[in-house]
Amino acid sequence: MGFVFKVIGNIGLWLALCGMTAWGSLAIFFSYLPNDVKPILSILFALVQLAVLFFLKPKGLAYAVFFALFAIVLAGWFSMKPSNDREWQADVAVLPYADIDGDRVTVHNIRDCDYISETDYTARYYDLTFDVSKLDSIDLYLVNWGIKYISHTMLSFGFQGDRYLCISIETRKEVGEDYSTIKGFFRQYELMYVVADERDLVKLRTNYRKDEIVYLYRLGGSKTVFREIFLDYMRYINRLKNRPEWYNALTGNCTTQIRGHTKPYTGKTKWDWRILFNGQLDEMAYENGLLNQSLPLETLRQKSIINERAKKLDEHPNFSILIRQNLPGMGD
Repeated sequence: MGFVFKVIGNIGLWLALCGMTAWGSLAIFFSYLPNDVKPILSILFALVQLAVLFFLKPKGLAYAVFFALFAIVLAGWFSMKPSNDREWQADVAVLPYADIDGDRVTVHNIRDCDYISETDYTARYYDLTFDVSKLDSIDLYLVNWGIKYISHTMLSFGFQGDRYLCISIETRKEVGEDYSTIKGFFRQYELMYVVADERDLVKLRTNYRKDEIVYLYRLGGSKTVFREIFLDYMRYINRLKNRPEWYNALTGNCTTQIRGHTKPYTGKTKWDWRILFNGQLDEMAYENGLLNQSLPLETLRQKSIINERAKKLDEHPNFSILIRQNLPGMGD
């Protein structure tokens, strides 16, 4: 039995060491070093680390050198600082912020892009004042592009008078920059809270992007809790304006950030594997009683798809009202 544990331990150790080597190589490759140097140093780091493990004796010295080299890369990675001063793409160039005065919250730079296509648009912004005491609902958008376990999540806050403020947590991309999941682990994108009109964030995904399915769910819960969550969002948005943060595809993404805003105010956001594999987030919410319970989950899903109705509404001034019409739990 002791031999079995020793073998398992050695396998675990080598998996960890190989994982550290791979991570370090990628961290170098996605660093701010000169482009012609990064691939060379990335490969060299991996080769040196493996050579140290296989050829340097004794083992204690090999491990010491290995961890020292890894620590140097890790220190360089931590030295990379986020910034609000870069050449941003037009749709994320302007940061939102809020003036909070009791229940009165004035949100600045609410985005309302005028789209011709996904990449051809005019970025527009407006300010609007909300009375937090009149916040009645939170709706969950789940945007899926064909991968069962991965989706994009957005929350929309509904106020009396059928006013909605939608917030999408995304990467803040520079001009000419595309999204890469791998890069999302290596401090390549700043974290961005896009605060927008639903005619922007929702229509972009239903009307101008291909093969994206948008689900809209009404979340159950206390209005008092909803208001605390909204204010938590606003305070965090203000913080990002003054102190930028990195986006992280695992720990600081569209869904883990939502959990961070809701966890202090509700016990229904306990850790669940579906927070990471968020394509099944509606299943988790349904099991926790946060979604309409009058229908089986699969039926609820089918009735919550809004793509076709959104395409028909396009520039309709009552876009937010009409996309919700007759959806489960949302009335007429």
